[in-house]
Amino acid sequence: MNRITDAKAISLLKDGDILTLAQQADKIRQKLHPGNIVTFVIDRNINYTNICVNECRFCAFYRRPEQAGAYLLSIDEILEKVQATIDAGGTQIMLQGGLHPDVDFQYYIDILRAIKKKFDIVIHSFTATEILHFSKITGYSFTEVLKRLQNAGLSSLPGGGAEILVDRVRKIVSPKKIMTDDWLEVMRCAHNIGMKSTATMVLGLGETIEERIEHMQKIRQLQEETGGFRAFIMWSFQPGHTELGGEKISSWDYLKTLAVSRIYFDNISHIQGSWVTQGKNIGQMSLAFGADDLGSIMLEENVVKAAGTSNHMSVNSMIDTIRKADKIPAQRDTAYNIIKKLTD
Repeated sequence: MNRITDAKAISLLKDGDILTLAQQADKIRQKLHPGNIVTFVIDRNINYTNICVNECRFCAFYRRPEQAGAYLLSIDEILEKVQATIDAGGTQIMLQGGLHPDVDFQYYIDILRAIKKKFDIVIHSFTATEILHFSKITGYSFTEVLKRLQNAGLSSLPGGGAEILVDRVRKIVSPKKIMTDDWLEVMRCAHNIGMKSTATMVLGLGETIEERIEHMQKIRQLQEETGGFRAFIMWSFQPGHTELGGEKISSWDYLKTLAVSRIYFDNISHIQGSWVTQGKNIGQMSLAFGADDLGSIMLEENVVKAAGTSNHMSVNSMIDTIRKADKIPAQRDTAYNIIKKLTD
Protein backbone atom coordinates (compact mmCIF):
# COMPACT_ATOMS: atom_id res chain seq x y z
CA MET A 1 0.00 0.00 0.00
CA ASN A 2 1.36 3.41 -0.97
CA ARG A 3 1.94 5.89 1.82
CA ILE A 4 -0.79 8.53 2.07
CA THR A 5 0.51 12.06 1.47
CA ASP A 6 -0.28 15.03 3.68
CA ALA A 7 -2.29 16.61 0.87
CA LYS A 8 -4.37 13.45 0.48
CA ALA A 9 -4.93 13.21 4.23
CA ILE A 10 -6.16 16.82 4.29
CA SER A 11 -8.49 16.04 1.40
CA LEU A 12 -9.89 12.98 3.18
CA LEU A 13 -10.53 14.94 6.37
CA LYS A 14 -12.24 17.73 4.48
CA ASP A 15 -14.19 15.85 1.84
CA GLY A 16 -13.89 12.11 2.47
CA ASP A 17 -16.99 10.00 3.05
CA ILE A 18 -16.96 8.94 6.69
CA LEU A 19 -18.21 5.40 6.07
CA THR A 20 -15.70 4.81 3.29
CA LEU A 21 -12.93 6.06 5.60
CA ALA A 22 -14.17 3.74 8.35
CA GLN A 23 -14.02 0.77 5.96
CA GLN A 24 -10.50 1.66 4.84
CA ALA A 25 -9.30 2.14 8.41
CA ASP A 26 -10.92 -1.08 9.57
CA LYS A 27 -9.27 -3.02 6.75
CA ILE A 28 -5.87 -1.70 7.87
CA ARG A 29 -6.68 -2.63 11.48
CA GLN A 30 -7.58 -6.17 10.45
CA LYS A 31 -4.35 -6.52 8.48
CA LEU A 32 -2.18 -5.25 11.35
CA HIS A 33 -4.11 -7.03 14.10
CA PRO A 34 -5.82 -10.13 12.71
CA GLY A 35 -8.24 -12.09 14.84
CA ASN A 36 -10.51 -9.20 15.86
CA ILE A 37 -8.75 -8.82 19.21
CA VAL A 38 -9.23 -5.51 21.03
CA THR A 39 -6.96 -4.80 23.97
CA PHE A 40 -7.11 -2.77 27.17
CA VAL A 41 -4.87 -2.21 30.18
CA ILE A 42 -5.70 -1.96 33.87
CA ASP A 43 -3.94 1.01 35.41
CA ARG A 44 -4.26 4.06 37.61
CA ASN A 45 -3.46 7.63 36.64
CA ILE A 46 -1.96 9.14 39.80
CA ASN A 47 -1.93 12.93 39.62
CA TYR A 48 0.68 13.68 42.28
CA THR A 49 -0.08 17.42 42.32
CA ASN A 50 -2.53 19.84 40.75
CA ILE A 51 -0.30 22.85 41.45
CA CYS A 52 1.10 24.05 38.14
CA VAL A 53 2.96 27.09 36.85
CA ASN A 54 1.86 26.55 33.25
CA GLU A 55 -1.76 27.65 33.83
CA CYS A 56 -2.95 26.30 30.46
CA ARG A 57 -6.18 27.90 29.26
CA PHE A 58 -7.65 24.52 28.27
CA CYS A 59 -7.04 22.93 31.69
CA ALA A 60 -9.60 22.85 34.50
CA PHE A 61 -7.41 20.69 36.75
CA TYR A 62 -4.56 23.02 37.75
CA ARG A 63 -4.48 25.20 40.85
CA ARG A 64 -2.17 27.96 41.97
CA PRO A 65 -0.28 27.21 45.22
CA GLU A 66 -2.50 29.45 47.36
CA GLN A 67 -5.81 28.28 45.86
CA ALA A 68 -8.33 26.13 47.70
CA GLY A 69 -8.02 22.50 46.71
CA ALA A 70 -4.33 22.72 45.81
CA TYR A 71 -2.45 19.58 46.86
CA LEU A 72 0.79 17.61 46.66
CA LEU A 73 0.68 13.89 47.44
CA SER A 74 3.18 12.37 49.83
CA ILE A 75 5.11 9.28 48.79
CA ASP A 76 3.10 7.23 51.30
CA GLU A 77 -0.15 8.43 49.72
CA ILE A 78 1.16 7.45 46.29
CA LEU A 79 2.20 4.01 47.55
CA GLU A 80 -1.32 3.46 48.91
CA LYS A 81 -2.73 4.20 45.45
CA VAL A 82 -0.25 1.80 43.84
CA GLN A 83 -1.23 -0.94 46.29
CA ALA A 84 -4.91 -0.39 45.46
CA THR A 85 -4.06 -0.64 41.75
CA ILE A 86 -2.30 -3.98 42.21
CA ASP A 87 -5.18 -5.23 44.35
CA ALA A 88 -7.51 -4.43 41.42
CA GLY A 89 -5.37 -6.40 38.95
CA GLY A 90 -3.50 -3.38 37.58
CA THR A 91 -0.19 -3.78 35.76
CA GLN A 92 0.70 -0.15 35.07
CA ILE A 93 1.01 3.14 36.94
CA MET A 94 0.83 6.54 35.27
CA LEU A 95 2.29 9.37 37.34
CA GLN A 96 1.35 12.72 35.87
CA GLY A 97 0.95 16.08 37.50
CA GLY A 98 1.34 19.80 37.43
CA LEU A 99 4.66 21.61 37.33
CA HIS A 100 5.05 22.44 41.00
CA PRO A 101 7.35 25.44 41.52
CA ASP A 102 8.66 24.35 44.92
CA VAL A 103 9.36 20.62 44.47
CA ASP A 104 12.84 19.48 43.52
CA PHE A 105 13.82 16.64 41.19
CA GLN A 106 14.66 14.29 44.04
CA TYR A 107 10.95 14.02 44.93
CA TYR A 108 10.27 12.31 41.61
CA ILE A 109 13.30 10.03 41.89
CA ASP A 110 12.23 9.05 45.41
CA ILE A 111 8.70 8.22 44.21
CA LEU A 112 10.00 5.91 41.50
CA ARG A 113 12.45 4.15 43.82
CA ALA A 114 9.81 3.71 46.52
CA ILE A 115 7.35 2.16 44.07
CA LYS A 116 9.92 -0.21 42.53
CA LYS A 117 11.23 -1.24 45.96
CA LYS A 118 7.77 -2.30 47.13
CA PHE A 119 5.91 -3.36 43.98
CA ASP A 120 6.36 -5.27 40.75
CA ILE A 121 4.51 -2.90 38.43
CA VAL A 122 5.37 -0.99 35.25
CA ILE A 123 5.79 2.77 35.67
CA HIS A 124 4.60 4.47 32.46
CA SER A 125 4.83 8.07 33.59
CA PHE A 126 5.79 11.73 33.16
CA THR A 127 4.90 13.57 29.98
CA ALA A 128 7.35 15.53 27.85
CA THR A 129 6.04 18.65 29.62
CA GLU A 130 7.27 17.29 32.94
CA ILE A 131 10.60 16.18 31.46
CA LEU A 132 11.20 19.73 30.20
CA HIS A 133 10.34 21.07 33.67
CA PHE A 134 12.77 18.63 35.32
CA SER A 135 15.46 19.74 32.86
CA LYS A 136 14.88 23.40 33.74
CA ILE A 137 15.02 22.91 37.52
CA THR A 138 18.12 20.69 37.42
CA GLY A 139 20.11 22.05 34.48
CA TYR A 140 20.35 18.51 33.13
CA SER A 141 19.84 17.72 29.46
CA PHE A 142 16.68 15.87 28.44
CA THR A 143 18.73 12.70 28.04
CA GLU A 144 20.30 13.01 31.49
CA VAL A 145 16.90 13.60 33.11
CA LEU A 146 15.47 10.57 31.31
CA LYS A 147 18.43 8.35 32.22
CA ARG A 148 18.14 9.26 35.90
CA LEU A 149 14.40 8.54 35.87
CA GLN A 150 15.01 5.31 33.98
CA ASN A 151 17.62 4.19 36.51
CA ALA A 152 15.14 4.92 39.31
CA GLY A 153 12.45 2.74 37.72
CA LEU A 154 10.70 4.61 34.89
CA SER A 155 9.88 2.28 31.99
CA SER A 156 8.20 4.44 29.35
CA LEU A 157 6.65 7.83 28.63
CA PRO A 158 2.98 8.64 27.95
CA GLY A 159 2.38 11.01 25.06
CA GLY A 160 0.57 13.72 26.98
CA GLY A 161 1.42 17.35 26.45
CA ALA A 162 1.35 17.06 22.66
CA GLU A 163 -2.13 18.58 22.21
CA ILE A 164 -1.58 20.04 18.71
CA LEU A 165 2.07 20.11 17.63
CA VAL A 166 1.76 23.48 15.93
CA ASP A 167 3.13 26.48 17.82
CA ARG A 168 0.45 28.84 16.48
CA VAL A 169 -2.15 26.86 18.41
CA ARG A 170 0.06 26.27 21.44
CA LYS A 171 0.78 29.98 21.88
CA ILE A 172 -2.96 30.61 22.11
CA VAL A 173 -4.07 27.77 24.39
CA SER A 174 -0.94 27.12 26.52
CA PRO A 175 1.69 29.83 26.00
CA LYS A 176 3.76 28.78 29.03
CA LYS A 177 3.76 25.09 28.12
CA ILE A 178 6.27 23.04 26.14
CA MET A 179 6.45 24.01 22.46
CA THR A 180 6.51 21.65 19.50
CA ASP A 181 10.26 21.21 18.94
CA ASP A 182 10.92 20.46 22.63
CA TRP A 183 8.09 17.91 22.79
CA LEU A 184 9.52 16.10 19.78
CA GLU A 185 13.07 16.32 21.15
CA VAL A 186 12.08 14.82 24.52
CA MET A 187 10.51 11.89 22.67
CA ARG A 188 13.56 11.53 20.43
CA CYS A 189 15.86 11.45 23.48
CA ALA A 190 13.65 8.89 25.23
CA HIS A 191 13.58 6.63 22.19
CA ASN A 192 17.34 6.94 21.77
CA ILE A 193 17.96 5.46 25.25
CA GLY A 194 15.56 2.59 24.59
CA MET A 195 12.54 4.11 26.32
CA LYS A 196 9.33 3.64 24.33
CA SER A 197 6.42 6.07 24.42
CA THR A 198 3.02 6.84 23.00
CA ALA A 199 1.97 9.84 20.91
CA THR A 200 -1.19 11.82 21.53
CA MET A 201 -3.37 14.48 19.96
CA VAL A 202 -6.16 16.67 21.34
CA LEU A 203 -8.86 17.79 18.92
CA GLY A 204 -10.93 20.94 19.24
CA LEU A 205 -8.33 23.50 20.37
CA GLY A 206 -8.99 25.84 17.46
CA GLU A 207 -6.70 23.99 15.06
CA THR A 208 -7.35 23.81 11.32
CA ILE A 209 -7.65 20.57 9.34
CA GLU A 210 -4.23 21.33 7.87
CA GLU A 211 -2.77 21.69 11.37
CA ARG A 212 -4.19 18.33 12.43
CA ILE A 213 -2.31 16.71 9.58
CA GLU A 214 0.81 18.77 10.34
CA HIS A 215 0.66 17.30 13.85
CA MET A 216 0.37 13.76 12.47
CA GLN A 217 3.17 14.41 9.98
CA LYS A 218 5.61 15.39 12.73
CA ILE A 219 4.83 12.23 14.67
CA ARG A 220 5.07 10.00 11.61
CA GLN A 221 8.39 11.58 10.67
CA LEU A 222 9.87 11.05 14.15
CA GLN A 223 8.61 7.47 14.11
CA GLU A 224 10.52 6.96 10.84
CA GLU A 225 13.65 8.09 12.66
CA THR A 226 13.30 6.28 15.98
CA GLY A 227 10.53 3.65 15.86
CA GLY A 228 9.80 4.48 19.49
CA PHE A 229 6.06 5.18 19.45
CA ARG A 230 3.95 2.20 20.49
CA ALA A 231 0.57 3.82 19.87
CA PHE A 232 -1.28 6.92 18.73
CA ILE A 233 -3.96 8.16 21.11
CA MET A 234 -6.43 10.88 20.23
CA TRP A 235 -9.10 12.55 22.32
CA SER A 236 -11.17 15.71 22.26
CA PHE A 237 -10.88 18.91 24.28
CA GLN A 238 -13.35 19.14 27.17
CA PRO A 239 -14.20 22.85 27.61
CA GLY A 240 -16.08 22.71 30.91
CA HIS A 241 -14.70 24.91 33.71
CA THR A 242 -11.74 26.01 31.54
CA GLU A 243 -10.58 29.52 30.72
CA LEU A 244 -10.52 28.63 27.02
CA GLY A 245 -14.15 27.52 26.96
CA GLY A 246 -15.93 26.84 23.69
CA GLU A 247 -17.78 23.81 22.38
CA LYS A 248 -16.88 20.14 22.18
CA ILE A 249 -16.22 18.78 18.72
CA SER A 250 -18.81 16.36 17.35
CA SER A 251 -18.46 12.60 17.63
CA TRP A 252 -18.61 12.60 13.82
CA ASP A 253 -15.50 14.81 13.64
CA TYR A 254 -13.71 12.66 16.21
CA LEU A 255 -14.45 9.38 14.40
CA LYS A 256 -13.55 10.76 10.99
CA THR A 257 -10.20 12.06 12.26
CA LEU A 258 -9.57 8.74 14.01
CA ALA A 259 -10.13 6.83 10.77
CA VAL A 260 -7.77 9.14 8.87
CA SER A 261 -5.13 8.66 11.59
CA ARG A 262 -5.26 4.87 11.12
CA ILE A 263 -4.86 5.31 7.37
CA TYR A 264 -2.07 7.88 7.82
CA PHE A 265 0.07 6.14 10.45
CA ASP A 266 1.50 3.26 8.44
CA ASN A 267 4.42 3.02 10.86
CA ILE A 268 2.57 3.03 14.20
CA SER A 269 1.05 -0.28 15.19
CA HIS A 270 -1.72 0.66 17.60
CA ILE A 271 -4.50 3.25 17.44
CA GLN A 272 -6.45 3.82 20.66
CA GLY A 273 -10.10 4.79 20.88
CA SER A 274 -11.10 7.23 23.62
CA TRP A 275 -14.06 6.28 25.78
CA VAL A 276 -12.81 8.67 28.48
CA THR A 277 -13.75 11.81 26.54
CA GLN A 278 -16.19 10.35 24.04
CA GLY A 279 -18.17 8.07 26.31
CA LYS A 280 -18.62 4.32 26.14
CA ASN A 281 -20.81 4.23 23.01
CA ILE A 282 -18.51 6.31 20.80
CA GLY A 283 -15.53 4.48 22.31
CA GLN A 284 -17.17 1.28 21.11
CA MET A 285 -17.80 2.79 17.66
CA SER A 286 -14.12 3.70 17.39
CA LEU A 287 -13.47 -0.04 16.97
CA ALA A 288 -15.10 0.24 13.53
CA PHE A 289 -12.99 3.29 12.65
CA GLY A 290 -9.51 1.79 12.95
CA ALA A 291 -8.93 1.52 16.72
CA ASP A 292 -7.61 -1.79 18.03
CA ASP A 293 -7.26 -0.73 21.66
CA LEU A 294 -9.52 1.02 24.18
CA GLY A 295 -6.78 2.15 26.54
CA SER A 296 -7.26 1.82 30.27
CA ILE A 297 -10.21 1.22 32.52
CA MET A 298 -8.59 4.04 34.58
CA LEU A 299 -9.06 3.22 38.23
CA GLU A 300 -8.51 6.94 38.80
CA GLU A 301 -8.74 9.94 36.45
CA ASN A 302 -8.86 13.57 37.55
CA VAL A 303 -7.96 15.88 34.67
CA VAL A 304 -10.87 15.20 32.31
CA LYS A 305 -13.20 14.96 35.31
CA ALA A 306 -12.18 18.47 36.37
CA ALA A 307 -13.53 19.73 33.03
CA GLY A 308 -16.94 18.27 33.80
CA THR A 309 -16.67 15.04 31.80
CA SER A 310 -16.83 11.88 33.86
CA ASN A 311 -17.15 8.49 32.18
CA HIS A 312 -16.53 5.26 34.05
CA MET A 313 -15.48 1.80 32.91
CA SER A 314 -15.07 -1.32 35.03
CA VAL A 315 -13.25 -4.39 33.75
CA ASN A 316 -16.58 -6.17 33.20
CA SER A 317 -17.99 -3.14 31.40
CA MET A 318 -14.90 -2.95 29.17
CA ILE A 319 -15.20 -6.63 28.31
CA ASP A 320 -18.90 -6.22 27.55
CA THR A 321 -18.29 -3.13 25.40
CA ILE A 322 -15.71 -4.95 23.28
CA ARG A 323 -17.78 -8.13 22.93
CA LYS A 324 -20.85 -6.18 21.82
CA ALA A 325 -18.71 -4.76 19.00
CA ASP A 326 -18.16 -8.36 17.86
CA LYS A 327 -14.54 -8.26 18.98
CA ILE A 328 -12.52 -10.44 21.37
CA PRO A 329 -11.41 -8.56 24.51
CA ALA A 330 -7.89 -9.08 25.80
CA GLN A 331 -6.02 -7.58 28.72
CA ARG A 332 -2.59 -6.27 27.69
CA ASP A 333 0.48 -4.88 29.36
CA THR A 334 2.18 -1.53 28.70
CA ALA A 335 4.13 -2.94 25.74
CA TYR A 336 0.87 -4.22 24.15
CA ASN A 337 1.71 -7.84 24.90
CA ILE A 338 -1.48 -9.78 25.55
CA ILE A 339 -1.72 -11.04 29.13
CA LYS A 340 -4.92 -12.97 28.59
CA LYS A 341 -7.76 -13.23 26.09
CA LEU A 342 -11.20 -13.05 27.67
CA THR A 343 -13.10 -15.42 25.44
CA ASP A 344 -15.61 -16.81 27.94
